[in-house]
Amino acid sequence: MSSAETKSYNDRVKVSIEGGIADVRLDRADKRNALDPAMFDAIARAGKDLVSNKEIRAVVLSGSGASFCAGLDFASFQSMANGGSSNSDTKSNSGENAGAMQPGAITHLAQQICWVWQEVPVPVIAAIQGHALGGGMQLALGADIRIAHPDTQFAMREVHWGLIPDMTGTLMLSRLVRDDVAKDLVFSARVISGTEAHQLGVVTRLTDSPLETAMQIASEIAERSPDAVRGAKALINRLSNAGAAEHFAEERKIIYSLIGKPNQVEAVTSNFEKRPASFVSPTA
Repeated sequence: MSSAETKSYNDRVKVSIEGGIADVRLDRADKRNALDPAMFDAIARAGKDLVSNKEIRAVVLSGSGASFCAGLDFASFQSMANGGSSNSDTKSNSGENAGAMQPGAITHLAQQICWVWQEVPVPVIAAIQGHALGGGMQLALGADIRIAHPDTQFAMREVHWGLIPDMTGTLMLSRLVRDDVAKDLVFSARVISGTEAHQLGVVTRLTDSPLETAMQIASEIAERSPDAVRGAKALINRLSNAGAAEHFAEERKIIYSLIGKPNQVEAVTSNFEKRPASFVSPTA
């Protein structure tokens, strides 16, 4: 991709590169950039292309319109109400199951759309506004730096739907906050503001103009030695991402033990029917 050229992936993600900065935009504003099969595929492919790009010096990841990413597409939750899929069972546009593992990989597709930003060798800055819910929050956690509007709504919503964060979220969140804070956010599935997220350590900086601020930071990074910046990211990640493969494998094991089981289906169904849930005791 040449300078200032824009590439579109599945009409869901647009990537423009100029001055060494890759501007990655989720481009489904009418759906608050929710994650549907085409979006899963597009994010993974866009990230993969950037991993091998020697010309970039920083990446800014953002969402078009009013929200960063509202999480899993609503249609997927409707499927779950009938005992259907979660993120890990969603099929991409190419027909690949989001839970399918590729040879040599430590993630499946649903995990990879968050993890790929750690594989990109240059700093990735997420500019976050509106909503970063469920998979959207996990996507933001995959970045190296998070810049958010104070009113942004963040939530690890998976337990609300009878699931667990299954897109690398528990590892990435636990790197940023104390264990009790991570447990509070995951167990309660509560929505917090950008201001609280910053106080807890989830958000790096607050600003009324996340994208503008993220671009400014990216420009500053782009002026540094690219060898030094890449080396610094690799070294920090070497420590903070230790044990990631084993953690992601356990994440997959647990999510598959929950999908379609009575309590998971009841969590979704009761939400759609707007009634208190009636759960059964765990069998294990």
